Amino acid sequence: MAISISAMGFGTSVSSYSCLRARSFENPSFLCDSQNPFRFNSLFSLRKSHGSSRGSLSRKSCRVRATLLQENEEEVVVEKSFAPKSFPGSVGEGSNEEPPDDSSSSGLEKWVIKLEQSVNILLTDSVIKILDTLYHDRHYARFFVLETIARVPYFAFISVLHMYESFGWWRRADYMKVHFAESWNEMHHLLIMEELGGNAWWFDRFLAQHIAIFYYFMTVLMYALSPRMAYHFSECVESHAYETYDKFIKDQGEELKKLPAPKIAVNYYTGGDLYLFDEFQTSREPNTRRPKIDNLYDVFMNIRDDEAEHCKTMKACQTHGSLRSPHTTPCDESEDDTGCPVPEADCVGIVDCIKKSVADPQVSRR
Repeated sequence: MAISISAMGFGTSVSSYSCLRARSFENPSFLCDSQNPFRFNSLFSLRKSHGSSRGSLSRKSCRVRATLLQENEEEVVVEKSFAPKSFPGSVGEGSNEEPPDDSSSSGLEKWVIKLEQSVNILLTDSVIKILDTLYHDRHYARFFVLETIARVPYFAFISVLHMYESFGWWRRADYMKVHFAESWNEMHHLLIMEELGGNAWWFDRFLAQHIAIFYYFMTVLMYALSPRMAYHFSECVESHAYETYDKFIKDQGEELKKLPAPKIAVNYYTGGDLYLFDEFQTSREPNTRRPKIDNLYDVFMNIRDDEAEHCKTMKACQTHGSLRSPHTTPCDESEDDTGCPVPEADCVGIVDCIKKSVADPQVSRR
């Protein structure tokens, strides 16, 4: 069974396997297609400069250049569920990082990526089937469960990043800022669903909360072992959330336009301080998206668009060092730092650090 969704075009630079690479597309501009992801500058290639190099940086060039969502939408037909067995066979199309020169290492990396994403897709499919069975015609309850689950990974990411910083291994300040903003956004989605009555049944609250507990510890372990796998799994969850809201809007759009917007939605999307609202949208420059909320239809349109932004951010995170806070500029990093710097290892995740420390003992001393 196929559903028709509206997809928005993005720029291209981050190459990673997407959870939706396994699907069949009529148009390559789908939200999470690896052929057409959003664009990120290689900001991590910039280092602290001295003398004339620092002076040559103009304030304008230090702005984060973000790809804006295109306003025109295109109709795409996408399969309902993921197909784990149809991953692309070439590293060039789907890998998150440049393959090493050694052919055996390249083959191993390719195999690991396929295994990680196959497991993620299997897990996502299982959750979707459960939700389809329990919440076939109870939309707000389904959304409540989805939003309770969707905010959990960001808690897990921040927990592990704090642990790394506490141990003095490395610091990911921008990652923590963006992940907190993402959790803040998902929390308001959850509050909206609660105001709409999605948490009215005890069973729904019990199910969502206990799935969330299991999901948290699973994500902590996954993120500690392989951040790339954890980010890809979150991309799959956010992709499903996008599709779910998009289908709901198409089916119930006319009715939603007749209903008032919840007060919490109006306050969140049109409030005075939208710093955190801008912070989680890493493919946009700040202040470029300002929603209007006139009715419940507008609320769900914006929630759907939020899920698209989460999906893009999770895709970017799968490439080591590509994530940058929209409010952070290279000029900020060029200023003298009188504090105590925490060294950043050239590896990510425990598995990656062990692998690189075996190949290069200097990694463990950095």
